[in-house]
Amino acid sequence: MPKEAVSEEALVARIQNEITDSLGYGDEISKQRETAMEYYYGLPFGNEIDGRSQFVDSTVQDTIEWIKPSLMRVFASGDDMVKFAPVGPEDVDMAKQATDYVNYVFTKANPGWEILYNWFTDALLSKNGIVKVWWNEEEEWNREEYNDLTELELDALLAEEGVEVIAHSPHIVSNMDDMTGEYTSEKLHNIVIKRLNSNGKVSIENVPPSEFLINRESKSIQDARFVCHRVRKTLSELREMGYDVDADELGIGDDTAQAFSGERQARYDFDMSSSADVGWGPSELEESLRIYWLHENYIRTDYDGDGIAELRKVCTVGSTVLANEPIDSIPFISLCPIRIPHKFFGLSVADQVSSLQLIKSTLMRNLMDNMYNQNFGRYAVLEGQANLDDLLTQRPGGVVRVKSPNAVTPLATPSLQPYSFQMLEYLDGIRESRSGVSKNTQGLNDNALTSHTTASAVAQVMTAAQQRVELIARNFAETGVKELMIVIYELLQKNQDRETVINIRGEWIPINPSSWKEKYDCTVSVGLGHGNRDQQLMHLSQLIQFATQALSGGLGIVNEQNLYNIGAQVVRNMGFVNVQDFLTDPSQQQEPNAKEQAMASESQIKQKELEIKMAEMQIKAQKLQLEQAALQVETQLKVAELKLEAEQKRPVAIGAT
Repeated sequence: MPKEAVSEEALVARIQNEITDSLGYGDEISKQRETAMEYYYGLPFGNEIDGRSQFVDSTVQDTIEWIKPSLMRVFASGDDMVKFAPVGPEDVDMAKQATDYVNYVFTKANPGWEILYNWFTDALLSKNGIVKVWWNEEEEWNREEYNDLTELELDALLAEEGVEVIAHSPHIVSNMDDMTGEYTSEKLHNIVIKRLNSNGKVSIENVPPSEFLINRESKSIQDARFVCHRVRKTLSELREMGYDVDADELGIGDDTAQAFSGERQARYDFDMSSSADVGWGPSELEESLRIYWLHENYIRTDYDGDGIAELRKVCTVGSTVLANEPIDSIPFISLCPIRIPHKFFGLSVADQVSSLQLIKSTLMRNLMDNMYNQNFGRYAVLEGQANLDDLLTQRPGGVVRVKSPNAVTPLATPSLQPYSFQMLEYLDGIRESRSGVSKNTQGLNDNALTSHTTASAVAQVMTAAQQRVELIARNFAETGVKELMIVIYELLQKNQDRETVINIRGEWIPINPSSWKEKYDCTVSVGLGHGNRDQQLMHLSQLIQFATQALSGGLGIVNEQNLYNIGAQVVRNMGFVNVQDFLTDPSQQQEPNAKEQAMASESQIKQKELEIKMAEMQIKAQKLQLEQAALQVETQLKVAELKLEAEQKRPVAIGAT
């Protein structure tokens, strides 16, 4: 039997229970991320003693900051971060177009570099990095002013969609007809309108880990029963988002418990830049500037009572529901550097090395205290036999007044032992084995350039040290980045219904995502290069030499197109984007040559036709001349005949003998 539909009050109550019970809501994971942020900033541990060293090591920050350059080089150094591979020959053009446009949307239409940098930093520091990607329908009102419009022009303007009149002033204009000299009157219009322009696009933004919640049993975002994005919004921003809200219904705003959560405050503790303690209470701000916590809840519930739970997006502020609508998927994508099977949250790099930072900080504090005591040691003083003010005043050449010999005796300070510094090196070795960040990846050491160390040995050491980092990069590529590009593809294919023209590598290319096929016709491959650019350039140089010799030797394994592809890859490896500025694609030369040949053939045909016509005209002229000559001869004959007839008819004179 069908069940009753879920009431709004019951839905709000369930959402509030899901929020308080979700992962990341003030639990152990939130505390671990708070600690990781404090270690990253190098904040004090809280166990410092006055008068003793308060040194704080920076292992967490150093490790993360050395991993990020390798990741950014892998993902952001090339033209195409991802490539859509065609499944069949009919998918070749579509796959190339999808590759160009999806990369364009991520890197040009959105701040791709900044998104990747923040995404990777959150993952390395706070277990999981989260991005939100959705189709954003933007509406923009533009003001337009028109003067002296006729009735027909006014009607045509007002008939356009999305036009709203702001001001309208008609007036009569009299004109004299130049032909008749009479005056005619015409009604014209001055009008000011605002036009609504709707423009949809794919929007991508980073979500701070402290603003993301997910239910405890979930293994992934898309399979989660409940996901929440909580973000601070002013009343004005809520209204701009399209929510018809009233300040009296929402209250004074700003949930203090969320605003002062430890994980969120840790982000601002380094420079004390939090806006939560500026001295303005929620009730003291202007109504439009009051801050509220908007919860975008993505929940699976049998809202309509049909017995099947569907996915819905429910936006709430406190207990007030602003929106409640069904959706297809949850618009969040996560990546984690060290995944734990069957769990959503994994381990961060900070989790691996934070304990080493505490140990190294404690060890360094003891070493520095020992050094301080070596320079400014402690003394045994006979009470009443020495001036304590002189002893407490530390200065070169200072005098200490005593009343008896041996009244002041220095206390022995144990000297620093070599094993203390060996312990620091041992801790660095543990850090290298855990994170993959070694001295070789940070820069060549002194021993790397000695005569007995070969270049191949150095390369092997660096490659071995980078295996952990490359594993993190591959994990990011196959989970988060790949899924993000597939979602961008789907959003474009479903929502962009008109053609657009974009500039890619110096060429203007028309793109129409609505003609693309479903995503299953293409696979996404994120390229991870082997070795650095110098090694790739060396391999490409050898490949060019081989291809050139094969082509000159007449071997059929290499053609001009293959040679161009190798040269184009060399140009890209050198860091240049516009390959066409340096090399010309042979495949693009065929089409112009065919056109030129067609034009030449057409020109030759026209030339022959012209020659034939000229010959025909010459024949006609010669024929005309012959006809004129024949006519002239015939005329002369007729004249001679007439003369002869006239002479024959002439009478004979009288009297002639």
